[in-house]
Amino acid sequence: MMFDNGNLNLFEHDSFAHGVPHRTFERLRKEDPVSWSEGNSDTRGFWNLTRHADILTANKDGHLYSSAQGIRVEDQSYEEYMARRTFQETDMPEHSGTRRRVNPIFAKPVVAKFEAVIRNLASNIVEKAIKKSEFDAVEDIAKQLPMMMLGRILGVQDSDLDWLVEKGDALIGNSDPDFTQHVVDQVDTEAYRFMPFRSPAGKQLYDYAAEVLAGRKRVDPDGVLARMISGDNQLDELEFKNFFCLIVAAGNDTTRYSIAMALHLLSQDQKLIQKLQTGHYWDTVADEIIRLASPTMHFRRTATSDIQLHDKTIKEGDKVLLWFVSGSRDEAVFDNPHEVQLGRTPNRHLAFGQGGPHVCLGMHLAKLEVRITLEELVKRIDFIKAIQPPTWTRSNFICGVKKLIVEVG
Repeated sequence: MMFDNGNLNLFEHDSFAHGVPHRTFERLRKEDPVSWSEGNSDTRGFWNLTRHADILTANKDGHLYSSAQGIRVEDQSYEEYMARRTFQETDMPEHSGTRRRVNPIFAKPVVAKFEAVIRNLASNIVEKAIKKSEFDAVEDIAKQLPMMMLGRILGVQDSDLDWLVEKGDALIGNSDPDFTQHVVDQVDTEAYRFMPFRSPAGKQLYDYAAEVLAGRKRVDPDGVLARMISGDNQLDELEFKNFFCLIVAAGNDTTRYSIAMALHLLSQDQKLIQKLQTGHYWDTVADEIIRLASPTMHFRRTATSDIQLHDKTIKEGDKVLLWFVSGSRDEAVFDNPHEVQLGRTPNRHLAFGQGGPHVCLGMHLAKLEVRITLEELVKRIDFIKAIQPPTWTRSNFICGVKKLIVEVG
C-alpha cells in the first residue's frame, strides 16, 4: 500500500490506487501551487495547478490554456488527436458550435422531466439491494441507476447496457487491471493509438456506433443518438463515433462514482443519515457530495504562450493539469474542506469542470441522480456500515470507490 506522505508523484497511477492523495495536494496548495511533475520516456512532464483561484482562472481562459491538443496527460501526434478528439478537445468557437447542437438535450429544464423516471428506477434499485444482508453498494446501487439512465438518454436497448458499461469502464479505466487486461501503462498500446484512450474497448465501441449509423442497431428516435445522426444536429461518422465513446464512458462513470462517494461517506458517519432524514438538505446535498467526489480529477490544457504564475514560467507548448479535485478542497475557499457539510452554501466547487466553457453536459442529470438516490435510500434505512475497506480506482484521471461491501438496517 502506497502511503500518502505528502510527496506522492501525481504522474503515477499507483499514487491514487488507495484514494486521492489529499495530503500531497494540501502540501502543493500551500508550498508549490504551480508544481512540475516529471514524465517518462513516453510522456512529457507537466505543470500542476492545485489552487482554486488558479484553476478557475485557467479554466475560463481557453485562449491561453488550450484544450485543442488533448485533455489528458498523454502526448498525441496530430494524427492521433484528430482521429480521437471530441468537442471536449476543441477550443472556441469550434467548441461552442458543437456544444450548441448537444446542449439542449441536457439543459436543466429538460433533465428535470426525467425526475419521475429516475425516482422509479432508484426506488426499485434501492429496494432490491437492501433486501440482502450484505451487498456491494457500488455494484448494486451506485452503478445501476447511471447505467439505466444512460440507456434512456442514448436510446439504446436495455439488453445492451451491461456490455456498454463494461466497455466504458475499460475505456475510462484503462489504467486499472480490474477494468481491463490492456492496462495502458503496463502494455504496448501502439496498435490502438488511433482509438479513444488507446484502448481496444474504443474499437469495440466504434463498431457499435457504426452499427447505429448503418441502421443495423435500432435506437429510440427520441434519444440522443438518433438526434445526432439526423437533421440539423447531424455529426459526421468520426465525430459520431467519438461522441458515442465520450457519452458511454463519461455519462456513466462520473455519476456512478459520485453516488459511490455518497454511500462511502454515509458509511463513515451515521449521523449524516439522520440529518438527511430531516429533509432540510435536499437542495444542497448533491453539490457537496460531488465536491468531495470530484470523479474527474483533472483536465489538461496546453499553454499557447509563455505564462508567468507564482514565480514559475510555463513555456508555450507545456502541458498544464487543472486539478479540480484539489481546488474543490482548497482551504482558502472552503471552510473545513474535508468535512461533509450537507448544507454548504455557497459551494463553488470545480467538479465537472464548473466555471469554464467545457463544463460537463450531464452535470444537472448527475446532481438529480445523486439527490434522488439518497432520498430513496434514507427513507428506507437508519444506518449503513462498511464491512470491509473500500477499493479505489487505479487512475490519476478518474477517481472513485469501485467496491464497497456494506450492511444496512
